[in-house]
Amino acid sequence: MEGMLELLSPLSAAINLGLVLLAALTSGVSAAVGIGGGTLLIMVMAQVMPATALIPVHGMVQLGSNGGRALMTWRHIDRGLLAAFLPGVVLGALVAAWLLVRLPPGVLELCIAAFVLYSCWGPGWPRGWLGRGGTLLAGALTTFLSSLVGASGPLVGAVIKQHFGERLPRVATFAACMSFQHLTKAFIFGVAGFVFHEWLALMAAMIVAGLAGTWLGLRLLRRLSDRRFDGLFKWVLTLLALRLIWLGLGRLGV
Repeated sequence: MEGMLELLSPLSAAINLGLVLLAALTSGVSAAVGIGGGTLLIMVMAQVMPATALIPVHGMVQLGSNGGRALMTWRHIDRGLLAAFLPGVVLGALVAAWLLVRLPPGVLELCIAAFVLYSCWGPGWPRGWLGRGGTLLAGALTTFLSSLVGASGPLVGAVIKQHFGERLPRVATFAACMSFQHLTKAFIFGVAGFVFHEWLALMAAMIVAGLAGTWLGLRLLRRLSDRRFDGLFKWVLTLLALRLIWLGLGRLGV
């Protein structure tokens, strides 16, 4: 067993096993609460993986997790919103693949946190921002940021939250949007020269575990009322935003 685990990636057998189990847990969290699993996963992966492999491997695992969740809830996906989001995803991916400009460390995290907190607790966005143009811009911006910080779920979740009050359409559409966003990372990091084959076995094992976690999480989701789900979703977003503030201030040296 240990020998098989060692073959999954350049990491140790114990770490490989821990990451596979974590993939199942975090996928279940995202399915049940609507968000948060991807950010939790990348926080742990950052402690044990090389920096060069972190975002591309996380992106492919999240592609499997979100893709599975989208397929399991496809009847609830808002196809109009997804169609408006996708051109922005393509635009953001193209910019991310070629643009080398970086914001000062810490500023990016604080900007995302401010956006998320306003979306959760502010008076709401102007109606014009929720149309096709605003959704396209959100797709471009969040895809670009995703290539820099890895987990853009809080930002995408804050956008999706403005469109839906019911839990299943929110979870399904969020999963579909994130699936396409993570798919672009294969292109972005392929252009950058990342060697995926060293990590393929670990990614496959984490994706399979994530699908199992997603199935269990969706069973829990269907037991929640829309009101209780909305409260959980909002508070998880808020906690993720507070973590980004703490991280951003630390990087700014405050």
